[in-house]
Amino acid sequence: MSPPSRLSELRLLLGIERNTTSHGEKWISGIGALLGIVAVYWLTRWTFPEYAAGAVGGALMVTSMGASAVLLFAVPQGALSQPWAVVGGHLLSAFIGVSCQKLFPGHAWTAALAVGLAVLGMYYLRCIHPPGGATALAAVIGGPDVHALGYHFLLMPILINVVAIMAMAIAFNALFPWRRYPAHLHRRREAKRITQPAQRQFELTQEDFAAAMEQLNSYVDITTENLTELLELAKQHAEKNITHPQDIIPGRAYSNGKLGKLWSVRRVLTQEEMPADAGTDQLHYQVIAGEHVGRAGACSTGEFRDWARFEVVPQGRGRWMKAE
Repeated sequence: MSPPSRLSELRLLLGIERNTTSHGEKWISGIGALLGIVAVYWLTRWTFPEYAAGAVGGALMVTSMGASAVLLFAVPQGALSQPWAVVGGHLLSAFIGVSCQKLFPGHAWTAALAVGLAVLGMYYLRCIHPPGGATALAAVIGGPDVHALGYHFLLMPILINVVAIMAMAIAFNALFPWRRYPAHLHRRREAKRITQPAQRQFELTQEDFAAAMEQLNSYVDITTENLTELLELAKQHAEKNITHPQDIIPGRAYSNGKLGKLWSVRRVLTQEEMPADAGTDQLHYQVIAGEHVGRAGACSTGEFRDWARFEVVPQGRGRWMKAE
């Protein structure tokens, strides 16, 4: 095996990804993180001047905010960086850490228990934020000053720190259209031309992904290999049913089979659910997931069949799967 091959294998083993972001994007992330921590310090100092005066020593700012700064300013579109993850992750972890310290003070395993329960809690509340583990740890090993705060630790410094860094993340990332935060506000500047399935003549390749990642110019918390594998599995799943449903049955749900913001699920209303003035020649439906959720509409059965790609059934937690 030649030296380049060995180096390539070592890179894969170490998980060193090729970073496709521009130098400008890297600098923006670094400057944003700097401003985020400055905002945390000054807002906390201004809100609670008695802490800044040395009454509680190192409790002015928790070190886990440094980790949050990485996510909020380097990966603002990531799932782990979104507001509920940041706020819920930190506050829940702080509560668990303080509780563990109060219940089991002085034990060597208290810190481990706090972190473990924090991860478990963040999973169940769907607010996984890695720095939350450090917040739970800080509540246990922070020393007498932190222990003296008790549950006040959740307000000062945690909540104030979180509000400060979130406010800076929203304001700073708003300066750059491709970095809008929260991710829901993100809009691409370039108008996207929607290609109809019949117009797609080529299969996506690894090279296409590399070019798209470079054009995106934003760090994505998933490896290229995993991303392409995910797409391939999705394509295999899509091949199981590529025809429009023959029968549209009242009370059942149907998906248009699209991706991202164009995806939508409609439930066909039964006779009992239809409006009193509904015409007999139209099919009435309710959008229950995806684009325009909550809206009601009506169309002919043929139009609905052309829109629907396949029937779907709920799987819990907002997930939908193709009906067998």
